[in-house]
Amino acid sequence: MVIEVEKATYSISMMCGVLEVSRSGYYGSAKLDSISKRIERDMDLTKKIRKVHGGSRGTYGSLRVHAQLKRDGETVSLERVARLMREAGIKGKVKRRYRATTDSNHRKPVTPNLLKRDFTTQTPDSTWCADITAVPTATGFVYLAVIVDVGTRLVVGWAADTNMETQLITRALKNALAWRDPVAEIIHHSDRGSQYASHGYQDALAASGITSSMSRAGNCRDNALMESFFGTYKQEWAHHHRW
Repeated sequence: MVIEVEKATYSISMMCGVLEVSRSGYYGSAKLDSISKRIERDMDLTKKIRKVHGGSRGTYGSLRVHAQLKRDGETVSLERVARLMREAGIKGKVKRRYRATTDSNHRKPVTPNLLKRDFTTQTPDSTWCADITAVPTATGFVYLAVIVDVGTRLVVGWAADTNMETQLITRALKNALAWRDPVAEIIHHSDRGSQYASHGYQDALAASGITSSMSRAGNCRDNALMESFFGTYKQEWAHHHRW
């Protein structure tokens, strides 16, 4: 359009008058042209996104697709890539990786289930639930030990490491004791894994005046609060970390 070519030299009003074109008509046409170019660009990007996604065997999410497009010389925002993938129904496959964290096949002493699936207390620092989970990362698994206060549903202690030895849960316990500094007796509930049943950890609980409680063998619902916590945590982790 002549107006587009010459607008840096002449005013739009003057050119519209000379060419007998209304200003509203010019702006409407320019807007349609802009929309048309954006749609064409989106279609071109979607083709390239499909190619990158297909090349990854459907495993790439928006982050990795965007990174590959940048390596290919494309100038495009992550938000635009994510939108186009969403509109085209293109999703990265999340590999469900599992790593066992509970080893109940041991001869260490176990303690009775004092909690008995009662997660209703509202008294802070009267009952703590603990567990370990394995979190997949780009470089391998990281083990996360967490202690949650049943009364407040707050994480009162945690620790992470590349192994799940007794020192991991002991660090989580020390963090909880340092942060909360409880004065009343606490029930500490966990599964009957070898780490929680170890003499070192049981001695640490006893030294702090904490009573140990353990789930029954094969009863994950006995520690349902932690199962629910880790379920939510892993969903959020998977949503924000797609390599």
